[in-house]
Amino acid sequence: MTPRPATHAPATRTRAPAARRRDERFPDVPEGTAPEPAGSSLRALREAAEACKRCDLWRPATQTVFGRGSPKARIFVVGEQPGDSEDIAGEPFVGPAGQLFDRALDELGIDRKTMYVTNAVKHFKFEPRGKRRIHKQPDPAEQKACHLWLERELKAVKADVIVCLGAIAAKAIFGSKFALMKQHGQWQSLPDGRRAFATVHPSWVLRQRGDADRRAAYRTFRDDLALLSEMNDDG
Repeated sequence: MTPRPATHAPATRTRAPAARRRDERFPDVPEGTAPEPAGSSLRALREAAEACKRCDLWRPATQTVFGRGSPKARIFVVGEQPGDSEDIAGEPFVGPAGQLFDRALDELGIDRKTMYVTNAVKHFKFEPRGKRRIHKQPDPAEQKACHLWLERELKAVKADVIVCLGAIAAKAIFGSKFALMKQHGQWQSLPDGRRAFATVHPSWVLRQRGDADRRAAYRTFRDDLALLSEMNDDG
């Protein structure tokens, strides 16, 4: 009996075809614009954001990474932008920074399911280096282009508290003059009556080089998040 030729798993697709598929999927969306949502629900917002072309970050990104969680969540968490893992998975905070965030929440006895988690910027900005994609900070124009989605999420989710992870997130909520390293871990009152505070981004903790510095940075991060325990004290 003649042996059958071996079959091989298909090669992993590169990012470029994914970007072309996005272009083909939303041909009627003009550059520099986004579709108007069919409603104010998170589902309607997510579907519209999938086709957002308000800045150029949609081109190389695999997909839009919109927020996840219930519109009834008591805690609204804002990060900075998706990373490599989030860009592939399509969900926020699933990579190394997200795992550190989950660790801190577990140590504090806080269930992430009580949160709505999103980012100030919905597409992954990166610089290719060989086979790797290195994170790049979104510029002010890109942050501004994405701010309308964050505003709509804030209206759709009736959270009591807003938590900002990192400087980009903090400035998106508090304004450009907010100084993260001076004002982190302090309650702030927002014009709509909600309370908010900022802390360092978990990726900043991971970037600390020495073990001692990394432990100190993690303590800062976790101690700031411990402010959320006051919600239980308040009922």
